[in-house]
Amino acid sequence: MEPSHPDSPDPLYWVTPRHLAGDDGALAERIGDTLTGLGWRMWPTSRNTLLYVSPDGLRGAEWILAAYPFELGGLPVAWQLSARPHAASAMTEWNAYFTAGVPHEALADLLLALDACATPDAGFEGAEAVLTALGERGWLRDMDRPRTTATDPGFSASVSLEMLPPLIHDADPRDDLLGWQAWAEPVLGAPYLWCASFSASAPHELVAAFASSLAAPGPVPRRMLPEGAEDRLTVVHRS
Repeated sequence: MEPSHPDSPDPLYWVTPRHLAGDDGALAERIGDTLTGLGWRMWPTSRNTLLYVSPDGLRGAEWILAAYPFELGGLPVAWQLSARPHAASAMTEWNAYFTAGVPHEALADLLLALDACATPDAGFEGAEAVLTALGERGWLRDMDRPRTTATDPGFSASVSLEMLPPLIHDADPRDDLLGWQAWAEPVLGAPYLWCASFSASAPHELVAAFASSLAAPGPVPRRMLPEGAEDRLTVVHRS
């Protein structure tokens, strides 16, 4: 099935797997709609970003693509999520970063879980919660690192507890901390489709919510197919 082109009508594709479906070129709009629906306030900043804050002031999400702060896996970061212990706190407890191309459904489900947290700055589950969530979706634990890493059955995406890359901010200043990293690589050695990074203090249960949604088996609707992933997708066209 050929992908859609800008000068063609608007065909709708139902695509699997979700982790290779891309963001349909609508990551800002879809996540903005999710946050607005949750009652988060939004205002533009002097850095040409869009900052959303939850009603209690403990949770934040910022569309930062225009500011181009840094890259993950060679891709510019598009969304930054954060949580703080008190609304007046200047320091965030943890942060999470997502590049363009990440499936908006997975990021939206993470935000729904974050919004529902009574204490968004702290977690109660261990790292096993993330791997269990992926295993329930059929993802495979890495034979060499079964306690820290899982991969989809097609070996095109991974979620792994790794040393943090540069510029990932966390309330714990130590430089030897581990944080959850996720990425999609449709073809081995080819550019990444998307990347995500959670700082060390991000609650494992929130990472598990993102991972479970990422690995959800149902098809998702798309009007655009991501370049480089077409051959790895199962696509059904519906006029």
